[in-house]
Amino acid sequence: MSADGLITVSSSFGPEETMKRLEAEVRAKGMTVFARVDHAAGAAEAGLPLRPTDLPIFGAARGGTPLMQAAQTIGIDLPLKALVWQDEEGKTFVSYNDPAYLTHRHGLADQVKPVVDTMTGALKAIAAKATTAP
Repeated sequence: MSADGLITVSSSFGPEETMKRLEAEVRAKGMTVFARVDHAAGAAEAGLPLRPTDLPIFGAARGGTPLMQAAQTIGIDLPLKALVWQDEEGKTFVSYNDPAYLTHRHGLADQVKPVVDTMTGALKAIAAKATTAP
């Protein structure tokens, strides 16, 4: 399975531990967790089955604002988010949008490259810490 602009990392942990580690690492990087959407809980309330599927929404103004200053439409894709999900075999994954893909989507040129590089590195590090044992 692949989707344009989506980066997916396999986790060594279950969904709950992966989510806990991801949120802790987001905070350790100085970002704020604004919300968490538990898609499986919503599905259960509607009487529908869904494997664990959680979406933390997080970010920091110092990273997102320069992108929105360059193209306000990127605000539809910000703050950042990651999907912690479990497949039919019980394997857990973290998926997130590639910042370079988002900037391309909104027609941003090289003027935001340093911000995108920083954001890309932060997301890669967060996903790595959330999914692998120390």
